[in-house]
Amino acid sequence: MPIEVYKNTKIYIAAPAAIATGGPELLHQLGYYLRYYLGIETYMYYYPSNHPHPVHPNYKEYEVPFVREIKDGRSNVLIVPEGVESIRLLRWFFKIRKIIWLLSVDNLFLSQIFQSKLNFLFPRLINKIWRIFKKENLIDINELVAKDKRAKKFTPLKLLNQGEFYFAQSYYALNFLKKNGVPQEKIFYLSDHLHKSFLETAIDLSKKENICAYNPQKGLAFTKKIIKLATKNIKFVPLINMTREEVINTLKKTKVYIDFGNHPGKDRIPREAAILGCCVITSKRGSAAFFEDVPIPEEYKFEDREENIPKIIEKIKDCFENFEKRFKDFDYYREVIRNEPQKFLDDLKKIFVKVE
Repeated sequence: MPIEVYKNTKIYIAAPAAIATGGPELLHQLGYYLRYYLGIETYMYYYPSNHPHPVHPNYKEYEVPFVREIKDGRSNVLIVPEGVESIRLLRWFFKIRKIIWLLSVDNLFLSQIFQSKLNFLFPRLINKIWRIFKKENLIDINELVAKDKRAKKFTPLKLLNQGEFYFAQSYYALNFLKKNGVPQEKIFYLSDHLHKSFLETAIDLSKKENICAYNPQKGLAFTKKIIKLATKNIKFVPLINMTREEVINTLKKTKVYIDFGNHPGKDRIPREAAILGCCVITSKRGSAAFFEDVPIPEEYKFEDREENIPKIIEKIKDCFENFEKRFKDFDYYREVIRNEPQKFLDDLKKIFVKVE
Protein backbone atom coordinates (compact mmCIF):
# COMPACT_ATOMS: atom_id res chain seq x y z
CA MET A 1 0.00 0.00 0.00
CA PRO A 2 1.56 3.36 -1.03
CA ILE A 3 2.26 6.25 1.33
CA GLU A 4 -0.29 8.98 0.78
CA VAL A 5 0.84 12.56 0.15
CA TYR A 6 -1.62 15.39 0.82
CA LYS A 7 -1.58 19.05 -0.21
CA ASN A 8 -0.13 20.03 3.18
CA THR A 9 2.32 17.11 3.49
CA LYS A 10 5.91 17.90 4.41
CA ILE A 11 8.62 15.27 4.18
CA TYR A 12 11.65 15.53 6.48
CA ILE A 13 14.83 13.55 5.83
CA ALA A 14 17.22 13.17 8.76
CA ALA A 15 20.95 13.16 8.01
CA PRO A 16 24.14 13.64 10.05
CA ALA A 17 25.35 17.24 9.93
CA ALA A 18 28.40 18.20 7.84
CA ILE A 19 29.34 14.62 6.94
CA ALA A 20 30.08 13.37 3.42
CA THR A 21 29.86 9.60 2.96
CA GLY A 22 27.75 7.26 0.85
CA GLY A 23 24.76 7.23 3.19
CA PRO A 24 24.27 11.01 3.48
CA GLU A 25 24.61 11.32 -0.30
CA LEU A 26 21.70 8.93 -0.81
CA LEU A 27 19.62 10.91 1.68
CA HIS A 28 20.27 14.12 -0.24
CA GLN A 29 19.50 12.37 -3.54
CA LEU A 30 16.17 11.35 -2.07
CA GLY A 31 15.40 14.91 -1.00
CA TYR A 32 16.27 16.21 -4.46
CA TYR A 33 13.97 13.74 -6.24
CA LEU A 34 11.07 14.24 -3.86
CA ARG A 35 11.25 18.03 -4.12
CA TYR A 36 12.12 18.58 -7.80
CA TYR A 37 10.71 15.50 -9.55
CA LEU A 38 7.66 14.65 -7.46
CA GLY A 39 6.92 18.22 -6.36
CA ILE A 40 6.59 17.35 -2.66
CA GLU A 41 7.61 19.90 -0.02
CA THR A 42 10.76 18.24 1.32
CA TYR A 43 13.40 19.34 3.82
CA MET A 44 16.62 17.99 5.28
CA TYR A 45 16.83 17.82 9.06
CA TYR A 46 20.39 17.55 10.34
CA TYR A 47 21.50 16.13 13.65
CA PRO A 48 22.68 17.60 15.88
CA SER A 49 20.12 20.26 14.99
CA ASN A 50 22.22 23.07 16.49
CA HIS A 51 25.20 22.52 14.17
CA PRO A 52 26.20 25.97 12.84
CA HIS A 53 27.00 24.77 9.28
CA PRO A 54 25.19 21.45 8.77
CA VAL A 55 25.25 21.27 4.94
CA HIS A 56 28.42 19.64 3.66
CA PRO A 57 29.78 21.40 0.52
CA ASN A 58 29.39 18.16 -1.48
CA TYR A 59 25.63 18.32 -1.10
CA LYS A 60 24.89 21.96 -1.84
CA GLU A 61 24.32 20.97 -5.47
CA TYR A 62 21.13 19.13 -4.45
CA GLU A 63 19.58 22.41 -3.24
CA VAL A 64 17.36 20.77 -0.63
CA PRO A 65 16.55 23.34 2.09
CA PHE A 66 16.94 22.34 5.72
CA VAL A 67 14.96 23.03 8.87
CA ARG A 68 15.88 22.91 12.55
CA GLU A 69 12.43 21.82 13.71
CA ILE A 70 10.04 19.10 12.53
CA LYS A 71 6.28 19.61 12.59
CA ASP A 72 4.74 16.55 14.21
CA GLY A 73 1.56 16.18 12.14
CA ARG A 74 -0.05 13.01 10.78
CA SER A 75 0.03 14.36 7.25
CA ASN A 76 3.83 14.69 7.44
CA VAL A 77 6.57 12.08 6.96
CA LEU A 78 9.94 11.63 8.68
CA ILE A 79 12.60 9.46 7.02
CA VAL A 80 15.69 8.39 8.99
CA PRO A 81 18.64 6.11 8.12
CA GLU A 82 19.21 2.94 10.11
CA GLY A 83 21.74 4.09 12.74
CA VAL A 84 20.86 4.04 16.44
CA GLU A 85 21.38 7.80 16.75
CA SER A 86 19.01 8.61 13.88
CA ILE A 87 16.35 6.08 14.89
CA ARG A 88 16.32 7.62 18.36
CA LEU A 89 14.99 10.81 16.79
CA LEU A 90 11.72 8.99 16.17
CA ARG A 91 10.85 8.77 19.87
CA TRP A 92 10.35 12.54 20.04
CA PHE A 93 7.43 12.43 17.60
CA PHE A 94 4.01 10.87 18.07
CA LYS A 95 1.83 11.77 15.07
CA ILE A 96 4.20 11.94 12.08
CA ARG A 97 4.53 8.89 9.82
CA LYS A 98 7.95 7.34 10.46
CA ILE A 99 10.13 5.57 7.89
CA ILE A 100 13.44 3.81 8.53
CA TRP A 101 15.63 3.54 5.41
CA LEU A 102 17.95 0.55 5.73
CA LEU A 103 20.94 1.78 3.72
CA SER A 104 23.33 -0.58 5.48
CA VAL A 105 22.38 -3.73 7.37
CA ASP A 106 25.70 -3.85 9.20
CA ASN A 107 25.40 -0.25 10.35
CA LEU A 108 22.55 -1.31 12.63
CA PHE A 109 25.07 -3.38 14.56
CA LEU A 110 27.97 -0.94 14.21
CA SER A 111 25.94 1.98 15.51
CA GLN A 112 24.79 -0.13 18.46
CA ILE A 113 28.40 -0.89 19.41
CA PHE A 114 29.65 2.67 18.83
CA GLN A 115 27.05 4.33 21.05
CA SER A 116 29.98 4.89 23.39
CA LYS A 117 32.93 6.74 21.84
CA LEU A 118 35.22 4.62 24.03
CA ASN A 119 34.34 1.42 22.18
CA PHE A 120 37.29 0.28 20.05
CA LEU A 121 38.95 3.63 20.77
CA PHE A 122 42.49 2.23 20.67
CA PRO A 123 42.24 0.42 17.28
CA ARG A 124 40.44 3.44 15.80
CA LEU A 125 43.28 5.73 16.91
CA ILE A 126 45.83 3.33 15.43
CA ASN A 127 43.96 3.41 12.10
CA LYS A 128 43.85 7.20 12.13
CA ILE A 129 47.61 7.44 12.61
CA TRP A 130 48.36 4.61 10.17
CA ARG A 131 46.33 6.29 7.40
CA ILE A 132 48.60 9.35 7.58
CA PHE A 133 51.58 7.28 6.45
CA LYS A 134 50.14 4.25 4.62
CA LYS A 135 46.82 5.61 3.25
CA GLU A 136 44.97 2.57 4.58
CA ASN A 137 43.62 1.12 7.81
CA LEU A 138 45.81 -1.27 9.75
CA ILE A 139 42.90 -2.85 11.65
CA ASP A 140 39.57 -3.97 10.19
CA ILE A 141 37.05 -2.50 12.65
CA ASN A 142 34.14 -4.23 10.91
CA GLU A 143 35.69 -7.62 11.64
CA LEU A 144 36.26 -6.70 15.29
CA VAL A 145 32.64 -5.61 15.66
CA ALA A 146 31.36 -8.78 13.96
CA LYS A 147 33.15 -10.87 16.59
CA ASP A 148 32.05 -8.68 19.49
CA LYS A 149 29.67 -10.31 21.99
CA ARG A 150 27.45 -7.21 22.09
CA ALA A 151 26.82 -7.42 18.34
CA LYS A 152 25.87 -11.09 18.63
CA LYS A 153 23.39 -10.34 21.42
CA PHE A 154 21.87 -7.32 19.70
CA THR A 155 18.23 -7.82 18.68
CA PRO A 156 17.55 -5.49 15.71
CA LEU A 157 13.76 -5.82 15.76
CA LYS A 158 13.50 -3.89 19.04
CA LEU A 159 15.13 -0.93 17.33
CA LEU A 160 13.37 -1.37 13.99
CA ASN A 161 9.95 -1.53 15.63
CA GLN A 162 10.05 2.24 16.05
CA GLY A 163 9.31 2.66 12.34
CA GLU A 164 5.92 2.57 10.66
CA PHE A 165 7.32 1.84 7.20
CA TYR A 166 10.70 0.64 5.92
CA PHE A 167 12.79 1.30 2.82
CA ALA A 168 15.36 -1.32 1.77
CA GLN A 169 18.32 -0.01 -0.24
CA SER A 170 19.33 -3.53 -1.29
CA TYR A 171 17.85 -6.99 -1.65
CA TYR A 172 20.17 -7.96 1.17
CA ALA A 173 18.35 -5.40 3.38
CA LEU A 174 14.98 -6.55 2.02
CA ASN A 175 15.77 -10.13 3.00
CA PHE A 176 17.06 -8.99 6.41
CA LEU A 177 13.85 -7.11 7.22
CA LYS A 178 11.67 -10.06 6.24
CA LYS A 179 13.78 -12.51 8.27
CA ASN A 180 13.44 -10.25 11.30
CA GLY A 181 9.68 -10.27 11.20
CA VAL A 182 8.87 -6.97 9.49
CA PRO A 183 5.56 -7.42 7.59
CA GLN A 184 5.90 -7.41 3.80
CA GLU A 185 3.26 -4.69 3.39
CA LYS A 186 5.39 -2.26 5.41
CA ILE A 187 8.53 -2.70 3.28
CA PHE A 188 9.37 -0.76 0.10
CA TYR A 189 12.40 -1.39 -2.09
CA LEU A 190 14.21 1.90 -2.71
CA SER A 191 17.81 1.75 -3.84
CA ASP A 192 19.88 4.61 -5.23
CA HIS A 193 22.11 5.57 -8.15
CA LEU A 194 25.62 6.84 -8.74
CA HIS A 195 26.52 10.51 -8.94
CA LYS A 196 26.21 11.88 -12.47
CA SER A 197 29.97 12.49 -12.65
CA PHE A 198 30.48 8.71 -12.86
CA LEU A 199 27.58 8.07 -15.21
CA GLU A 200 28.65 10.80 -17.63
CA THR A 201 32.38 10.04 -17.74
CA ALA A 202 33.69 8.65 -21.03
CA ILE A 203 36.24 5.82 -20.85
CA ASP A 204 38.94 4.76 -23.29
CA LEU A 205 39.70 1.05 -22.95
CA SER A 206 43.00 1.48 -24.80
CA LYS A 207 44.29 3.54 -21.86
CA LYS A 208 43.55 0.88 -19.28
CA GLU A 209 46.55 -0.40 -17.32
CA ASN A 210 47.29 -3.59 -15.39
CA ILE A 211 46.12 -2.06 -12.12
CA CYS A 212 43.98 -3.70 -9.46
CA ALA A 213 42.17 -1.20 -7.23
CA TYR A 214 40.68 -2.00 -3.83
CA ASN A 215 38.93 -0.35 -0.90
CA PRO A 216 41.24 -0.57 2.13
CA GLN A 217 38.46 0.38 4.54
CA LYS A 218 36.60 -2.91 4.09
CA GLY A 219 37.87 -6.49 4.07
CA LEU A 220 41.46 -5.33 4.43
CA ALA A 221 42.74 -8.38 6.31
CA PHE A 222 41.81 -10.75 3.48
CA THR A 223 42.83 -8.28 0.75
CA LYS A 224 46.30 -8.00 2.35
CA LYS A 225 46.70 -11.76 2.03
CA ILE A 226 45.88 -11.50 -1.69
CA ILE A 227 48.40 -8.70 -2.14
CA LYS A 228 51.08 -10.64 -0.23
CA LEU A 229 50.66 -13.79 -2.34
CA ALA A 230 50.29 -12.01 -5.68
CA THR A 231 53.29 -11.65 -7.93
CA LYS A 232 54.97 -8.28 -8.37
CA ASN A 233 53.36 -8.07 -11.81
CA ILE A 234 50.13 -6.92 -10.18
CA LYS A 235 49.98 -3.30 -9.09
CA PHE A 236 47.47 -2.75 -6.29
CA VAL A 237 46.08 0.75 -5.67
CA PRO A 238 44.02 1.63 -2.57
CA LEU A 239 41.05 3.93 -3.06
CA ILE A 240 41.35 6.07 0.03
CA ASN A 241 41.72 9.78 0.89
CA MET A 242 40.71 10.63 -2.68
CA THR A 243 38.36 13.26 -4.02
CA ARG A 244 35.58 12.16 -6.35
CA GLU A 245 37.65 13.33 -9.31
CA GLU A 246 40.70 11.38 -8.12
CA VAL A 247 38.61 8.21 -7.76
CA ILE A 248 37.29 8.67 -11.31
CA ASN A 249 40.75 9.26 -12.76
CA THR A 250 42.13 6.20 -10.95
CA LEU A 251 39.34 3.86 -12.03
CA LYS A 252 39.43 5.13 -15.63
CA LYS A 253 42.90 3.64 -16.03
CA THR A 254 42.27 0.55 -13.86
CA LYS A 255 41.37 -2.87 -15.27
CA VAL A 256 40.25 -4.66 -12.10
CA TYR A 257 38.54 -3.71 -8.85
CA ILE A 258 38.38 -6.24 -5.99
CA ASP A 259 36.12 -5.94 -2.96
CA PHE A 260 36.30 -8.52 -0.17
CA GLY A 261 34.53 -6.36 2.37
CA ASN A 262 31.28 -7.08 4.16
CA HIS A 263 29.02 -5.41 1.53
CA PRO A 264 26.57 -3.98 4.12
CA GLY A 265 24.34 -2.54 1.39
CA LYS A 266 24.42 -2.15 -2.38
CA ASP A 267 27.83 -0.48 -2.27
CA ARG A 268 28.80 2.39 -4.52
CA ILE A 269 32.44 1.63 -5.29
CA PRO A 270 31.87 -1.68 -7.14
CA ARG A 271 29.32 0.15 -9.32
CA GLU A 272 31.64 3.11 -9.82
CA ALA A 273 34.39 0.73 -10.90
CA ALA A 274 32.13 -1.20 -13.28
CA ILE A 275 30.69 1.90 -14.98
CA LEU A 276 34.25 3.17 -15.50
CA GLY A 277 35.18 -0.03 -17.32
CA CYS A 278 36.68 -2.22 -14.61
CA CYS A 279 36.20 -5.93 -14.14
CA VAL A 280 34.77 -6.41 -10.64
CA ILE A 281 35.69 -9.29 -8.32
CA THR A 282 33.90 -9.61 -4.98
CA SER A 283 33.30 -11.81 -1.97
CA LYS A 284 29.97 -13.51 -1.36
CA ARG A 285 29.20 -11.60 1.81
CA GLY A 286 26.25 -9.28 2.46
CA SER A 287 24.73 -7.79 -0.67
CA ALA A 288 27.37 -9.46 -2.86
CA ALA A 289 25.55 -12.75 -2.22
CA PHE A 290 22.50 -11.38 -4.04
CA PHE A 291 22.60 -11.26 -7.84
CA GLU A 292 20.00 -8.46 -7.75
CA ASP A 293 22.49 -6.26 -5.83
CA VAL A 294 25.71 -7.25 -7.57
CA PRO A 295 24.65 -8.72 -10.95
CA ILE A 296 27.97 -10.07 -12.16
CA PRO A 297 28.80 -13.60 -13.39
CA GLU A 298 29.30 -16.11 -10.57
CA GLU A 299 32.89 -16.77 -11.66
CA TYR A 300 33.81 -13.30 -10.35
CA LYS A 301 32.53 -13.99 -6.82
CA PHE A 302 34.64 -15.90 -4.29
CA GLU A 303 34.25 -16.96 -0.68
CA ASP A 304 36.89 -15.07 1.31
CA ARG A 305 38.80 -18.19 2.32
CA GLU A 306 42.58 -18.60 2.07
CA GLU A 307 42.33 -21.61 -0.23
CA ASN A 308 40.60 -19.35 -2.80
CA ILE A 309 43.39 -16.76 -2.93
CA PRO A 310 45.31 -18.46 -5.80
CA LYS A 311 42.06 -18.59 -7.82
CA ILE A 312 41.41 -14.90 -7.14
CA ILE A 313 44.92 -13.98 -8.27
CA GLU A 314 44.48 -16.05 -11.42
CA LYS A 315 41.20 -14.30 -12.13
CA ILE A 316 42.88 -10.89 -11.77
CA LYS A 317 45.61 -11.96 -14.21
CA ASP A 318 43.01 -13.37 -16.59
CA CYS A 319 41.25 -9.99 -16.61
CA PHE A 320 44.56 -8.26 -17.33
CA GLU A 321 45.55 -10.58 -20.17
CA ASN A 322 42.11 -10.92 -21.79
CA PHE A 323 40.67 -7.57 -20.83
CA GLU A 324 38.64 -6.81 -23.97
CA LYS A 325 36.85 -10.16 -23.66
CA ARG A 326 36.39 -10.02 -19.86
CA PHE A 327 35.17 -6.41 -20.09
CA LYS A 328 32.08 -7.69 -21.95
CA ASP A 329 31.20 -9.95 -19.01
CA PHE A 330 30.07 -6.81 -17.20
CA ASP A 331 27.82 -5.38 -19.92
CA TYR A 332 24.66 -6.31 -18.01
CA TYR A 333 25.99 -4.83 -14.75
CA ARG A 334 26.77 -1.54 -16.52
CA GLU A 335 23.32 -1.50 -18.14
CA VAL A 336 21.68 -1.93 -14.72
CA ILE A 337 23.81 0.90 -13.30
CA ARG A 338 22.91 3.27 -16.15
CA ASN A 339 19.21 2.58 -15.62
CA GLU A 340 19.31 3.17 -11.85
CA PRO A 341 18.35 6.89 -11.94
CA GLN A 342 15.12 6.09 -13.81
CA LYS A 343 14.48 3.04 -11.60
CA PHE A 344 14.90 5.22 -8.51
CA LEU A 345 12.34 7.70 -9.80
CA ASP A 346 9.90 4.96 -10.84
CA ASP A 347 10.11 3.34 -7.40
CA LEU A 348 9.51 6.68 -5.67
CA LYS A 349 6.38 7.27 -7.74
CA LYS A 350 5.05 3.87 -6.60
CA ILE A 351 5.80 4.62 -2.95
CA PHE A 352 4.50 8.18 -2.63
CA VAL A 353 1.09 8.79 -4.16
CA LYS A 354 -0.61 12.19 -4.10
CA VAL A 355 -4.23 12.29 -2.96
CA GLU A 356 -6.64 15.20 -3.21
